[in-house]
Amino acid sequence: MKMKKMLTLAVLGLSGFGLAACGNNTADSGSDTSKSGGKIEVITREDGSGTRGAFTEITGILKKDGDKEVDNTSKSAVVQNSTEGVISAVSGNENAVGYISLGSLNDNVKALKVDGVEASSKTVLDGEYPLQRPFNIVFNDDLSELGKDFIAYIHSKQGQAVVTDNKFVEAKTETKEYTSQKMSGKLSVVGSTSVSPLMEKLAEAYKKENPDVTIDITSNGSSAGITAAQEKTADIGMVSRELTPEEGKGLKHDAIALDGIAVVVHKDNKAEEISMSAITDIFTGKVTSWDKVK
Repeated sequence: MKMKKMLTLAVLGLSGFGLAACGNNTADSGSDTSKSGGKIEVITREDGSGTRGAFTEITGILKKDGDKEVDNTSKSAVVQNSTEGVISAVSGNENAVGYISLGSLNDNVKALKVDGVEASSKTVLDGEYPLQRPFNIVFNDDLSELGKDFIAYIHSKQGQAVVTDNKFVEAKTETKEYTSQKMSGKLSVVGSTSVSPLMEKLAEAYKKENPDVTIDITSNGSSAGITAAQEKTADIGMVSRELTPEEGKGLKHDAIALDGIAVVVHKDNKAEEISMSAITDIFTGKVTSWDKVK
């Protein structure tokens, strides 16, 4: 009986060693795959997103084909309908890469240098960072006095201070002090999900100066913001890119801030920088694994 018991323990010990070895090999394999040569998962924004429009135009992913513009983003790219969705997708996948507003960058993801330049307010302001765009608002000629006053606040010293306090770059460097006119009434602001976090901060600060004002903000994309302003279902539209000549017809537009577009990866990704040409190759599907990124 004693001999049998000893044999049983020996067998169990060997089995345990084998399981432990298998577990270690599996973990090592997963680590190697995620950190060298893993298949790239491309995360992009939805059609109509101002961030996508600006990103594809600047990187050359959007190309002219006769009278049409063709977005050559990879068909296998995973589409997210918000900045938060991109951050969540990238932070949950070691091989993912996406792009977001610089002002929305947080510690959940890592921003890559682009052509050796760090994404920052400073490099956007001095023009060094290649991926940058304006945050625009659009409105009609018959905008209410309340709407005009809100825009005046945005461009004031106080308003542009809100812009810089929230990690964006001021659109106006020569500004005046805002003096409250004690306005009252309601405004509807609709559009870009990238602009809306800043707009919410601006609205909050404006309402401190004008407590009887209500500002409703809806985040549903730049194209929706332009349409809402055109159809007068909103007072002001938010657009996180330049307007096309066609979109600008019948509307006034004005930059309220400048923003960089950060190319983001998982925090454990070994990459620290990327070239513009590599960005184009990755997002068009020409390059599909990290070990091929130059």
